[in-house]
Amino acid sequence: MVINETTIEKQTVFEGHVVTVRKDVAELDTGEKVSRELVIHPGGVCVVPLTKDNEVIMVKQFRYAFMTPLLEIPAGKLEHGEDHRAAGLRELSEETGASCSSFEYLGVCYPSVAYLTEKIHMYLARGLSYGDAHLDEGEFLDVIRVPLDEAVKMVMDGRIPDAMTQIAILKTKMILEKSGSDEHT
Repeated sequence: MVINETTIEKQTVFEGHVVTVRKDVAELDTGEKVSRELVIHPGGVCVVPLTKDNEVIMVKQFRYAFMTPLLEIPAGKLEHGEDHRAAGLRELSEETGASCSSFEYLGVCYPSVAYLTEKIHMYLARGLSYGDAHLDEGEFLDVIRVPLDEAVKMVMDGRIPDAMTQIAILKTKMILEKSGSDEHT
């Protein structure tokens, strides 16, 4: 049985540049009061840039939270109220220098539903053309092309641990397989 919760109290514990931490009190349908801790995040966007040769343009960058460089698809934080489609096109250009003729919405993922409000919107970019990347200040990354099938293998064997990258890569693979099977029927 699912029980609804109603927020009855909100207390901001920390307010930073990227996240706000809040401690709430919620009331269950049963009347019981419970404590909830939330990390409030404005959301993000990620893009699978797929070349005509079925290579994914990926970025490798140091991730401080895990103290290691990680291989990911281009992504970025949304500004409050920013359109995720426009943000995705911006991140694609900023991080890889690419633009695209096709920009397909893959859906949204919630990276950690227990305490994080972040929603990440995912896109597939095709029909790529290339220019110069223009990274944000303090952003350092390497742009790497990985064949889609290899990227799928890297997801499956744990070499790509980033959740949004995993989901978007696997969705892309499924879309291509479905469209390929549709062509043969």
